[in-house]
Amino acid sequence: MKSKILIFLSILNVLTACAQDKMEQKYFTWQMFSDGFGKEMVAADDVFNKMLKSGLRDNCLTRMDFTFISDKKENLQKLGEFIRAHYPYDIKEIERSEGLWEINGETNEIPITRENLLYWCLDMYKRGYEFDSKLDAYGGPFDPKDQQFPELNISKANVYFDKGLECYNNEDLSGALINWTLSIQIDPANPDAYYSRAIVKNELYTWKSALRDYDKAIEIAPDFSSALLNRGSVKDENGDYAGAVEDYKKVLTLKNVDLEDEQKAYYNLGNTKYNLGDKDDACRSWKKSFDLGADYAYERIQNHCENYR
Repeated sequence: MKSKILIFLSILNVLTACAQDKMEQKYFTWQMFSDGFGKEMVAADDVFNKMLKSGLRDNCLTRMDFTFISDKKENLQKLGEFIRAHYPYDIKEIERSEGLWEINGETNEIPITRENLLYWCLDMYKRGYEFDSKLDAYGGPFDPKDQQFPELNISKANVYFDKGLECYNNEDLSGALINWTLSIQIDPANPDAYYSRAIVKNELYTWKSALRDYDKAIEIAPDFSSALLNRGSVKDENGDYAGAVEDYKKVLTLKNVDLEDEQKAYYNLGNTKYNLGDKDDACRSWKKSFDLGADYAYERIQNHCENYR
């Protein structure tokens, strides 16, 4: 397994939704974001189908044009600054349009597939929300007679994998996912690529697809403790407590599991047991995590475990 993979996503077993920031937007609220999420997925599929009818072939390198709108110019200023800092995109000046403000931009060349376009759209939709702005329109003009494609030979698998890490560390979520997808297309037996892509899919609120990638990573590498821990967290967050317990206990049966993963497994097992209403077992698990050196378990013990203080 590659030595250079993403750090474990979440040891605290809490949701990553933007709503947890407790920042209430006035123009594009969390409720609007949530209600429109499925519609954005359908819209991305419609855009892809139109491109397909125009002659698009999978992985055609395409620059996507996009527009964000908001009721405040400063929202788009901050959004534009963020995109410039974290994505290899060109951003134009903010303009006034029909009582609102809008900002337009163009991506770098993206290999377009149905899934890549979907996740690029969801990434932009999420970024817009974070700056109280809405993704309003996008499209990808291309010449069907002159399509260019990324190299997909075996020597490129690690190149795309490392590029995915670079994008992720720079907070370019769709860029990371797209590069890991290219790496998987070349080398479908690399569990790290599925594991890493699953993290991004979960951050973009497609947890079922994330679980499928974790499943694949674990199928290839059954003792992949970080993938088991992450999969358990996603299961817990979505109500599959029995599945989460199974994953955490699997980690605890692994030979030569490192101390940090053992701490996390006991800690998350305690969280899931607490969600199941088994407070005693939860406290025993948190105490075990704390005894192994996980100081972060202390707060749980203090708040919920009178007999273990």
